[in-house]
Amino acid sequence: MIKLEGKVALVTGASKGIGKATALLFAKAGASIGVHYRTDSSGAAQVAAAIEDMGGKAITIGADLARWGDATTIVARTERALGPVDIVVTSAGIWESAPITEMTESDWDRTIDVNLKCAACIAGSAARSMRRRRSGRILFVSSTAGQRGEAEHAHYAASKGGIIALTKSLAAELAPLGILVNCVAPGWVETPMTESVLQDPESSRAVRATIPLGRVGRPEEIAGALLFLASDLSTFVTGEVLNVNGGAVLCG
Repeated sequence: MIKLEGKVALVTGASKGIGKATALLFAKAGASIGVHYRTDSSGAAQVAAAIEDMGGKAITIGADLARWGDATTIVARTERALGPVDIVVTSAGIWESAPITEMTESDWDRTIDVNLKCAACIAGSAARSMRRRRSGRILFVSSTAGQRGEAEHAHYAASKGGIIALTKSLAAELAPLGILVNCVAPGWVETPMTESVLQDPESSRAVRATIPLGRVGRPEEIAGALLFLASDLSTFVTGEVLNVNGGAVLCG
């Protein structure tokens, strides 16, 4: 079992989906968790309660990460409650359809702000803290859409492709400070964000037909990849995009 005892992790978008699975798995490994949410305070409270039930420590942090000012505060708020942040996982994100012929400026800005701008802001806040200790992990969540594109979701694909470029840029920039920066790129995963597609039998069959393993991923499987990148098993890994997609996109 990978151990994170004595570590403090901040997980954004942790009230549901991949973020929730990551917060719970990191807590099981021994980390104290900052559970970020935007609107689902009840879901975040349930995650924090589950962590406390297993003997861990957790706080909930509400913030709208589309606003730069809000995003800059959540690292400091976590550290005031739990201590210096060792690991940041940026899991918060949105996935909204918008054909380019109908996309509005607000459609574009909302997706880029939530998925990309906030990740860069939080990474900067975390790095300012981590550099004092010359140690830390910044972990981003991208997507297969950022690798191959996605029709009618160009803004989403652009934001996730930006996450990959951000990963590689910050890995080189922050390595001299002892900070490792990596990324996980999931394919289709059973989360609240994808349920509208996966609950439709015809759409679900079409999705599964694109995946060599023949099934959709579980949030815990993405969390496991993130746990590896947060652990002492990955001390010589930085700038990596770890694909967790059942073989749907074969690159890397």
